[in-house]
Amino acid sequence: MDDTASIYEHEPSLYAEHKKIYPQKVSGTFRKLKWGILGLTLAAYYLLPFVRWDRGPNAPDQAILVDFPGRRFYFFFVEIWPQEVYYFTGLLILASLALFLMNALAGRVWCGYMCPQTVWTDLFLLVESWTEGDRRARMKLDSAPWSASKVGKKASKHTLWLIIAWWTGGAWVLYFADAPTLVYQLATFQAPATAWMWIGILTLTTYLLAGFAREQVCTYMCPWPRIQAALTDEEALNVTYRVDRGEPRHALKRAAALQAKGEQAGDCVDCYQCVAVCPTGVDIRKGIQLECIQCGLCIDACDTVMAKIGRPSGLIAYDTDLNIARRQKGEPTSFRFIRPRTIIYSAMLLAVGGLMVSQFLTRDEFDISVLHDRNPQFVLLSDGGVRNGYTVRLLNKQLEPRTFALEVSGLPGSRLQVVGIDRINGGPLEIEVAPDTTRAVRALVFAPANANSSSPTPVTFRAVETVSGERIEVEDFFKWPVR
Repeated sequence: MDDTASIYEHEPSLYAEHKKIYPQKVSGTFRKLKWGILGLTLAAYYLLPFVRWDRGPNAPDQAILVDFPGRRFYFFFVEIWPQEVYYFTGLLILASLALFLMNALAGRVWCGYMCPQTVWTDLFLLVESWTEGDRRARMKLDSAPWSASKVGKKASKHTLWLIIAWWTGGAWVLYFADAPTLVYQLATFQAPATAWMWIGILTLTTYLLAGFAREQVCTYMCPWPRIQAALTDEEALNVTYRVDRGEPRHALKRAAALQAKGEQAGDCVDCYQCVAVCPTGVDIRKGIQLECIQCGLCIDACDTVMAKIGRPSGLIAYDTDLNIARRQKGEPTSFRFIRPRTIIYSAMLLAVGGLMVSQFLTRDEFDISVLHDRNPQFVLLSDGGVRNGYTVRLLNKQLEPRTFALEVSGLPGSRLQVVGIDRINGGPLEIEVAPDTTRAVRALVFAPANANSSSPTPVTFRAVETVSGERIEVEDFFKWPVR
């Protein structure tokens, strides 16, 4: 028993122990680009709920609002009803195609610059560097024994993290209610329990994912790296170590000595700055890896080192596998952005986007739906006639009341009756629908005794707007007793 335990105790593990990553601060073009995108995206996220948009007296004035009680989604001048959920399907398709196109052009550019996990992790890392110092200072602090100074720095960091996480969760719920009203309710502790619950959940998830999980979200939790690996090709731009120029790598003095002897030495001086600044701890010199989010910080770090030692920049850069092979063969490099893959993705984007815009611009301002009674499906009357019952729902998308005349056709000699609504002077059945709402009515269709049939008869319900004359139709069936 002891021998077996000893064997398992010394057996090597199949998995490497996770080590905390301490990204180093870096400056340069891509770092500035990431700061700019971070500022724009966070400003949009936190401030958009407070932007107003006048839709008239009978509609909310928040520019972006998911109105669950009213069953609406508002996005500036766009209003989406539950019946129009296909617009969200279209947006998801567009988002997928846009990711495919970005991947075909520049790899994981979404992951490196615009993904919420990347944005909030960058923000949390910024707070960490403010409170605990840069890479070496943080490593030294973590290895040092606990002291008043260490407790103060750690407490400051986690307090700021929790404040950011709290505001992140709070901003999210503002998209689901009138923002100023909900802020007041939160400040006076009068907000509904649902708001507090979701703020708590999002505060906790933001704090954990951006503060602790960080690169593990990208490596283990997110499916996109694996999908992206299947979609990329050798002509896609990726953050690349130009091995044709960098190898063989040597320390700076060793490389100078070798070059003085006429021996070959690459431009890479093995300084490991590209690894030190990487937020996922990747050594880009090993090639494209699952953990690499293509953020470009290693480019800034390498260019800084190259400038200091008097060598050309671009040892690490956005490049393609084909260009590496071309340079090794002494052939000229080229970038082919227009190729079958990108043409297909662009065409699909335009087609889906054009279809959605066309559908939106031509959509009706009102709608009608009809639901036949399930039980009973028909009623046999004393005079030999047959009656069918329906629930007719009229939808008015405008911000003013509208009146519709309801008609039925397709069944000769039939008569239409709407429960609770009478014909005025023998005129049409007029149904008034309030602004931006739906109205369901009970409709009865009577067929004369001499019109009996052995199979369901198609009937058409028609709603006609009494002012504009616009009309819309929907078909259903009139059902008969079995003969």
